[in-house]
Amino acid sequence: MDIVDEITRAHREVADGTRKSVLVRRTYDAGVEDVWAACTDPDRLRRWFLPVTGDFRVGGTYQLEGNAGGEILRCEPPKLLRLTWLFGDNPGFSEVEVRLTADGDATLFELRHTADVPPEMWSQYGPGATGVGWDLSLLGLSLYLLSGDGAIPDEATFHQTDEGRRVITASSRAWGDAHLAAGAPQDQVTAAVINTTAFYAPE
Repeated sequence: MDIVDEITRAHREVADGTRKSVLVRRTYDAGVEDVWAACTDPDRLRRWFLPVTGDFRVGGTYQLEGNAGGEILRCEPPKLLRLTWLFGDNPGFSEVEVRLTADGDATLFELRHTADVPPEMWSQYGPGATGVGWDLSLLGLSLYLLSGDGAIPDEATFHQTDEGRRVITASSRAWGDAHLAAGAPQDQVTAAVINTTAFYAPE
């Protein structure tokens, strides 16, 4: 398979208000219970995303290894998970919501990340700063659901491969298109796509 196709299969939306929001929506060729377990079972989650520890209940907390942590706000298997997504000492408001909808033998997957984003970061990188990261994570989920064995790209070296650079470039451009559709000026979008691509795939 050409994994760049995994980027083009997703629909993206950007809400550029006081709080910024990115939405990625796509269909996985797997049952809703299987996708839910891949996203919430710690043993499965670490195979395509990151190791996670915590008190896995509504009101409990979680911590992803070397990444975000927070509180579990809602959990309605197998259709809805919402949690705070906090990173660093003073992260401000940040929430992630995942919605799953059965579509026959497939699953419609929607992830929305809403956050307070510093204006200087948004003007420099736009939605791609967060969006490309989610695209790469959801690429891991797609490959995991296809293979079942956790054979996902190595995050530390993926950007150094030709394939990895094509994926990152395609993702960054796709978020630029979503940003443009949300009303951002073309020159701001063009600069943000360049900056985001250089951040995720430095020469």
